[in-house]
Parts: sequence; structure tokens; C-alpha cells
Amino acid sequence: MDEDEDEDNIDDDMDEDDVDKDEDKVLVLIKILRGALLKFFKKQDQSSSVDKDEDNIDDDMDEDDVNDNMDEEDANDNDNEENVNRDEEDANDSLDEEDVNANVDEEDAHVTPNIDIFDPRCWDGLGQNMINMLVKNGPKRDLTIVNGPVDKRGRRFSNNIYTRILPNRETSDRVWLVYSKEVNALFCFCCKLFKHGHRKSGFNNEGYVDWKHVDDRVKEHEVSVDHMKNMNQWFEMRKRLECNKTIDKVVFEHFKKERDYWKEVIFRLISLVKFLAKHGLAFRGNNEKLYQKSNGNFLGLIEMLEEFDPVMREHVRRIMNDELHIHYLGHKIQNELILLLANQIKSEIIKRIKQAKYYSIILDCTPDTSHQEQLSLIVRYVNLDSNSVTIEESFLGFLIVHDTTGKGLFEVTLEELKSLGLDFNDMRGQGYDNGSNMKGKNQGVQSRFLKINPRAFHASCGCHSLNLALCDMANTTTKTRELFAIIQRIYTIFANSTKRWQVLKDNVKGLTPKSLSATRWESRVDSVKAIRFQLSDVREALLEVGDTEKDPIIESQAKALAKNEVGDFEFLVAIVIWYEILTKVNVVSKKMQSKDVILDVAIEEVDKLIKHFKNYREVGLSKAIDEAKEIAIEMGVDPVFPQRRQIRRKKHFDETSSTQDVEFTPEGDFRVNYFFKIVDQAISSLETRFEQYKQYEKLFGFLFPKKLRVLDEKTLKSCCFVLQDALKYEEKSDIDANELYEELKLFETFLPTNVMSPLEALNNLKQLGFFPNALIAYRVLLTLPVTVASTERSFSKLKLLKSYLRSTMSQERLNGLAMIAIENDILEGMNYQDLIENFASKNAKRAVRFG
Repeated sequence: MDEDEDEDNIDDDMDEDDVDKDEDKVLVLIKILRGALLKFFKKQDQSSSVDKDEDNIDDDMDEDDVNDNMDEEDANDNDNEENVNRDEEDANDSLDEEDVNANVDEEDAHVTPNIDIFDPRCWDGLGQNMINMLVKNGPKRDLTIVNGPVDKRGRRFSNNIYTRILPNRETSDRVWLVYSKEVNALFCFCCKLFKHGHRKSGFNNEGYVDWKHVDDRVKEHEVSVDHMKNMNQWFEMRKRLECNKTIDKVVFEHFKKERDYWKEVIFRLISLVKFLAKHGLAFRGNNEKLYQKSNGNFLGLIEMLEEFDPVMREHVRRIMNDELHIHYLGHKIQNELILLLANQIKSEIIKRIKQAKYYSIILDCTPDTSHQEQLSLIVRYVNLDSNSVTIEESFLGFLIVHDTTGKGLFEVTLEELKSLGLDFNDMRGQGYDNGSNMKGKNQGVQSRFLKINPRAFHASCGCHSLNLALCDMANTTTKTRELFAIIQRIYTIFANSTKRWQVLKDNVKGLTPKSLSATRWESRVDSVKAIRFQLSDVREALLEVGDTEKDPIIESQAKALAKNEVGDFEFLVAIVIWYEILTKVNVVSKKMQSKDVILDVAIEEVDKLIKHFKNYREVGLSKAIDEAKEIAIEMGVDPVFPQRRQIRRKKHFDETSSTQDVEFTPEGDFRVNYFFKIVDQAISSLETRFEQYKQYEKLFGFLFPKKLRVLDEKTLKSCCFVLQDALKYEEKSDIDANELYEELKLFETFLPTNVMSPLEALNNLKQLGFFPNALIAYRVLLTLPVTVASTERSFSKLKLLKSYLRSTMSQERLNGLAMIAIENDILEGMNYQDLIENFASKNAKRAVRFG
């Protein structure tokens, strides 16, 4: 091959200025470029063909794979060529590294943040991307160092060595010379960076430290052949990087374009998964083929996007033309993307919990569609990272439990906390419903956690306690049970027939009757409200049903309800009373269902409710009678209590004849045996069931701003020591009582008058920043759970996700979908590029590689 033909072969990879007409140089370059195209194709061995179907290896490769294969092939080529001299091998190695990696963008150079790439000590372990950055930027000198430390011989480094004095007395900067103050040694930048093998010279290994002969050795090194070659390689590689004219430019541009294409595809797939999971929609249908019936919501959205989005249009075209072996539209990729999003959310939640340190757990159980008992795990903590302090209750997943006893639930919960990396010693609260397996004092979950962590304060759910108080009131008298039975019968008569329901709609234009719930007592306010404010219309509808219904049973029931029940004045008074009771309880229940409700709010609301019932006991009945009379006049009912037949009680043998029963008027009998019993039971149940809140008020109440302002110093100090003992375990306490006392005294003077809640107080403490013990005390207080409403809300998502048609869903997929649906606020703030990179790293062995 003549010289002109050789120059034509290398013309695409090297500039004309770089071509040396010297014959030896041409031969070296021919040797370098031999087999260059093979470097961009991965060799396939016998084992790869066997695993082809399993691993789905495609021809597309990422940049790191290209570099690795090129390095391996270069090494094999050099080993097989025995007639190449040492200089040719050095040139071959150096230019191969340049050709392969010179085209890497700075955005792809993932520099490890813990490594100082400008420190000569680290240059032996740098990757090619980092070397490219060094080649572009050159060595970095610390110009503030004039002289180094003195050695045993009294000599040291001087920055004068950086300057070379030429024979004509001109000066030249030795740009290749670098001094490392960490090891007190001199290094040659290019020789250290491009060295091959182990040289005797210290400039390209451990550094030169002989300061007595440093001038002579530097002069010898800068005129050596190896140094000249390395300098030439440095300048040449830097020029190529700046011009972006390396040998793999075309291939890399194609690879980068394909990589960007797959990033856009995955970006859209993640958006679709997020949308479907967020709204609790099903993904798959009866098949997984595009443009076929019943292929599900996921593929349906792909078809819809294809009409508008050019990226998805191109992707669908490739799939339909069989240009792709892997298209990332199957159910396995859907599951992988769901878990990717869910794990990203869970990692963020765990990170926040660990930053908050103190947390509480909230647990509740319910059976799902597949008859498996699902335990919902919610963690409550104080988030201090945001601009203002917030209370968070985050969902961490559903757990299948086979043993619903206190021991079984405790073991499952403890194991899950360990797997999440949460220290149970940092738990400061437990929130459960009123089930005996949860709140049991001996064998319940709360007692078992208290044995291993006495500082995990237990609090029963306030909403469940309100519902139980209503149950106590409803079961107090027979008349009350009959009242709700009548309301349910009215609903049943109309709801069991479309014709009768149409009669109801024709007569009742406003609220429609609702069915009663056996467990959710707060829902009864809707059932009572529909009857309370439309009694006249409901009665007319019942009378019409009685006149038109052909079924004699329904006819008699409707007429009896209209005349004997709804038309009874005592029924009118009772329904007015119960609407007032249910409305007041419902208002308190709604306030306590908020995830950021705190202890002082719950205590205050319960106290107001008790005071309301005490006042209602005195004046409530007269108001109810007045309202019932107005309704009775509108309905044409006699507004007086009906005379009931007095049932004489049989006397015992030891009772004297003088003993007589107290006889009441119909109104008096209703007042004593109905109204007073209901209200007294309400007051008693509220005081008993919320007694635990009073105990916590004694423990944490001095932290409430309202009380903190009025406490004297002696009482305040006593409260601080009581709290210190409560937060002590194994002779270690979260706070120091004396320091807390001093901090609160000073903090009370800084506390603005408009601050009324502990949450606002904690916000002020965070801004001040120098009350550590007070910060801890308020964080523990705000961590205590008040209700388990968050678990009830998670059960609503469970019913949407694991429906009858999706009852075979795996637990892993269920938790992933539930995590996205419940905690989608966290997902909204995440960077999709990070998600794509994570997906790429987990699918590095798949056919198409990117990122």
C-alpha cells in the first residue's frame, strides 16, 4: 500500500495537519486503525446465544460497554502482535483510548463527587470520562504555595521550578509540572496520566521528592523521549476533544440519538403508569396487543397518544413493522415501572422519617376482596425540612396477616419496621382503633410495644371513641332503637322497587333517604337529615305508596309508617333531638379526622362537646318540642305527646302497699325516660372514653401556649421533670428537665400573642433555633396520633384497587399502586430524569440501553 492510499484511509479520523509524511509514522497509524470498526460490535460467544431469549441482548450498547469492549480488543491485538516495537505499542494504546472516549460529552462524565480529579494521587484510578476532563482542563496548580516543607537535608520545594530558563535567558512555563502539597512531591501531568507500565522515574508514579537534584532531574525528564510522546498525546487528544473529531463520532451520534429516543419513550410510559395508578384504574385487558379490542387502559392510552405524539407514533410504527424485539409495553414492564415509582416514593418517606427521628405508627386491619386480612401501616412524624413545620401521616404499605391476635399483629409490624430501617426505640406513639387485639392492656399490640419501648405512648382513635359513644346512646332505650329501625324501613320500602323510588322522587325534591350503616355511625346524620327536614314530603310519599301498591304487605307497612310512626308527635320530637346530637358529634368527628390534628385540638373539641351536652340537657328538650310543633302543624298532626297505656309493675312480697310508682305525664315520661337517659349517657361515655386524653394533657399540657403563659415557675419546673421521667428509658431521657425549664421560661417571653397551638409554637422555635430541649418536647407532642382516619382512607383505595375483577393481584403490585395513589403528592415533586436513570440501571442487560 503506497503512502497516498494510507492517508486516504485515515483521512476521516485525523486532521490533515496531524498526518506525518514520514513512513514510520504512517505504518504506526495503519496498525492503530486496523480492525477499528470491530470495536463497536460486541463479540458473541456460545453462552450468549443460549441466553439470547432470556436476556434479550440487542445490538444497541451504551457508552460504557463500547469503551470496555474496545479496551479488551485493543489489549488482545497488542498481545498477538509480537513484531511491534515499544514505541508503536505506546502510541497504539494512547490513541485507542483517545479514539474511543474523546467524543464523550461532559454531561455523560459522571465524576465521583468524593474524588478530587486534580489531585495527582488519584490519577491512577480515574475512569476515561475523568481523564477526558483532565485533558481538556489541564493541570491545576495551587499558586498560593511558594515553598514546601523543609526535609531532613534542609531542602524544600520552590515554585521557581515551574519556570524554565532557556539559553537565551528567555523563560518558559513548565505547564506539565504539578506539585502536590499532600505528599510533598512533584509530578509530570502528561506522564502520570498516560503512563504505560511502571517507570523508574518518580514523576509519573509516586512523585519526585529529591529536592537536592530536582533541577537536574526536571531538565532530564522534559527532554526525554517518553515525555515528548506523552506531551504530544496530551495536546493532540485535547485538540480532538475540542473539535469533536474522534473515530467513533458517527457511531456515538447514532447511539446518542437512539438513547434519547428511548428516554422519551420511557418518559411517556412512566407518565401513563402514574396516571392510571393515581386514579386507581386497571391497566390490562384480555390481551396485550395494540389496536385490538379489550386490550386495557394502558395500551388504549398508547393508541391515543400515537395520534398526537410523534415519539409514540414512531414507537408504534416500529412495533407494528416488527423492527423491535422489545417494546416495553408488556405487563412485566408495567409492574417494574409501578415498583420503580413506589420505591422512589417509599425511599423519600423513609428519608423524611429518619430526618424527623421520632415517629408514631397507626395500624388498622380489614379483609380484602380475596378474603385476606390486610394490615395498613401509617407512620406519623413531624417534617422540619420544609419552610414551615408540618405534620405528616405517610402510607408505607399493606401487610398480609394470618394471625390477627395481638401477638401476630405485633410480630408482623415489628418485622416490617426492621425491614424499613426504622428504629423502634424512636417510636413515640401508637394509634389503633378500640379492638381488644390492638389496645389490650395485657396481650394487645400496644402493650407488647410498651414492653420493648415504654416511651411509645398509646392513644385510642378519637373518631372510633365518638362512634362508640353514639352506640352507647342509641342502645340506652328501646325507643331509640325503634327510631332508627323506622328510618331504615322507610328507606327499604322505596329502595326495593324502582316504581316506589320514582314515587319518592316525585314527592321529595330535596335530599333522598340514606341507608343506615352498622359501623360508621357518623353517616347516620345523613339518614336522619333526609327525614328531619322533609317529614311532610316523606309522609305523602308513603301514603301514595299505600294507595297504589298492589302488594298487601308493602301497602300495610307504608300506611302504618305514614299514620302511626311518621305522624306521631313523639317521633317528631325524637328525630329533632337525634339530628341535633348527630350533627354536633359529626362536626367534632370531622375535625378529628384531619391528618394534622394534634392532642390539644382533640382535647378542646371533646371538652366543648361535653359542655354542649350538659347545656343541652337543660334547654334542649324545650327547643326540640318547639321545632317539632312547627313540623306537626305543617303535617296536620296534633302537637301533643300521645297518651300511652301505663304498665303496672308487679310488686314483690316485701313491698308495702304504701309504695307507689311515680306517675309522669306523657311529656314528663319522655323527658325522664328518654331525653335525660340519652344525654346523660352521652356525657358519661365521652368522659370515660376520652379519659386517656386527660392523662396526656397532664403530661404534655404545659407545652400548650395557652397554659405556658399562665404557669408559675414552680409548676412549670415540676411539669418539666414529669415529662423527663416519661421520656426516660434505661436511664436515658430525650430531654433534660432543668434545661427545658430554662428554655421554656425564656421562650415564653419571645412567644407572640397570636400563637395559640403547639404547631405554631414549634414553628417559632425552629426560627429561633437555640432551644434544643423545647424542640424535642414539642416534636414528641406533635408526633402523638389522635385518630386512625388515615388507615380508613387507605382502605378506600384498597377497595378501588383490589376489586372483584382484580382480586388475583399480587401483594407487591397492590402496594405499588396504593403507594402511588395515596402518596402521589411526593411523586409530583420528583425528577423524571432520575426515575429514567434508575430504570436504565436496573435494565442494563436488556436489548436497548440508554442513559
